[in-house]
Amino acid sequence: MEIRSANVSASDIVKDTTTANFMKDVIEASRSVLVLVDFWANWCGPCKQLGPVLEKVVKSYGGTVRLVKLDTDAHPSIAAQLRVQSLPTVYAFRDGRPLDGFVGVQPESMLRQFIDRLLGDGEGGEAAPGLADILAAAEEALEAGDLQGAADAFSAVLQEDQGNADALAGLARCYVKSGDTERAQQMLALVPPDKETNAAVLAVKAALELSAKAAGSGETSALEERIAKDPADHQARYDLAVALAASGNKGEALEHLLTIVRRNRTWNDEAARKQLVQLFEVWGPKDESTIEGRKRLSSILFA
Repeated sequence: MEIRSANVSASDIVKDTTTANFMKDVIEASRSVLVLVDFWANWCGPCKQLGPVLEKVVKSYGGTVRLVKLDTDAHPSIAAQLRVQSLPTVYAFRDGRPLDGFVGVQPESMLRQFIDRLLGDGEGGEAAPGLADILAAAEEALEAGDLQGAADAFSAVLQEDQGNADALAGLARCYVKSGDTERAQQMLALVPPDKETNAAVLAVKAALELSAKAAGSGETSALEERIAKDPADHQARYDLAVALAASGNKGEALEHLLTIVRRNRTWNDEAARKQLVQLFEVWGPKDESTIEGRKRLSSILFA
């Protein structure tokens, strides 16, 4: 289905809905335009963080995308039907059905990438169809651990489009995974200034920061011994979590950081919570560890 921008008022671009109006505001509207549904509640702190940013981003598309907000406390039945289990949750609807979604607070760059991907190449996507296929293949290779195959594919995209931020970030990720952080930095330096807020670029920058932290965190065995002697040694637990995350041990890293938040959330200016947010950015919004981590973090913070 081709989605066209329409001449709509600001009140149509962003609106609140109810159980009674959901069919009209979301299902019917999504047959002609992409509709995002923001499931929120007044008690939800992250909802209040996401809402204004999401509204700003949606409005910038000039009617090509609409945002419908549903208070789950006042209208719980729709959220229950769609199995919304954590707030905030955002679902994208098109052609009368949910298409994709995410859970938790996302930076503006990630929101734009999410919308651009759903709108398709004709609405501001960065890659032409052929390059998009190569990028997808590169991502698959990278996820499978084939660093050379991924690097070759990302390089092929750059031969056609030297300023492609996704390809530059992808190649930088290959270097990060191989331990060559200097080359990764060199790749990021080639990103055009107007694309420095690209979600993939920001994720690599976060990964490099994580790598730098891990380099100074010390041997994991020594950190484990410190924690065994003193479970309240938050610094040792934090350093161990960073080292584990950098080595790809997401589960244990989450456990240690969540333990700190649960025991003393304000420790070191909320360092554990902030590190979790950075890890979510590195792993990406669809990663199982990100989804699980966000849910558990929210349950601790808003218990």
